[in-house]
Amino acid sequence: MKEKIRKVMLLCDEEEEYAHLMAEFMERHKNLPWEVKTYTSVRDMLAMEKEGVEMLVAAESVYNPELLKLSPGRLVVLNESGIMKWEDIFYVDKYQEAEEILRQLLAIYTEVADAQLPLLRSNRKTVFIGNYSPVRRCMQTSFAITMSLLLAEKHRTLYLNFEHYAGTAELLPGIQGLDMADLLYFLNAQKDRFRLRLQTILKHKGALSYIPPMKSGQNLLTVTASEWLELFRKIEELEEYEYVILDLSESMQGLFEILRLCARVYTLTREDRIAQGKLLQYEQILALYEYGDILDKTKRLSLAHIRRLPEELEQMTKGDLGDLVRGLVREIEEKAGKEEEWNIRT
Repeated sequence: MKEKIRKVMLLCDEEEEYAHLMAEFMERHKNLPWEVKTYTSVRDMLAMEKEGVEMLVAAESVYNPELLKLSPGRLVVLNESGIMKWEDIFYVDKYQEAEEILRQLLAIYTEVADAQLPLLRSNRKTVFIGNYSPVRRCMQTSFAITMSLLLAEKHRTLYLNFEHYAGTAELLPGIQGLDMADLLYFLNAQKDRFRLRLQTILKHKGALSYIPPMKSGQNLLTVTASEWLELFRKIEELEEYEYVILDLSESMQGLFEILRLCARVYTLTREDRIAQGKLLQYEQILALYEYGDILDKTKRLSLAHIRRLPEELEQMTKGDLGDLVRGLVREIEEKAGKEEEWNIRT
């Protein structure tokens, strides 16, 4: 009788440095659906492994039909020549970024596997931090990204941009791949695989995780408030992120409900009369529609004293903006620490 499929991914490549570096990269992702085992010899792999593995990934240079003896749930060839030599096999370009290879492997896996990634349990509830201002050109996105980068130095942090024209392609690449629109599609069409699908879309900048924003801001207008709230609920259910930074805009339906779920809201403004008038009108509307609780947790900031922003993402946490946001991050951490201590006592 055939062995039950094991939650193992075998990686085989005679190029030892490549194999070990790829394995190390994958092992840093603690929420993969399988254990990764690496071999640099087909003979050793066939001698050591029994049939029934979840996935087998082999370099083109080592592939031969003998590998079928392992009866993998899915067989993937790391393509080296650019030629697809065999049928009924998945191909992934070997010579691309490791993150993209992993994303494609997860995408292949989710097409055929009724899989659930292991949950990373934590004792802390996900904290949503909102950034929204009715005032334009107030440096909201620069502020939100800086806060995300600083929080990510110590905490698992996810940055999400919902501005109509995000303008983050240079700082946070990924506009050519899957984006927020694809994640919402998966949320609606494949709810049981949300965790795994999220991994195929996520990108990283250092320790920070982010989802590329929608390529067309017009698509934001069609998403209902309930869909946004369901997305945030699903992210919270993952119990994987301590902080989720929301870079919001009025292009979103249900903006006030989204602000209400945030533990803290940062509203950036400018000091001219038009900006102050917009801010006053926004606050009056919140009060009129009984969203006064949003004002209670809102911190208003002006960045008028910051004359120049760094051009490189790596420099965003330095300089005047970095110093300002670092102080706010300490406030956030202190508040979270006090709440955690209170929960332990009670």
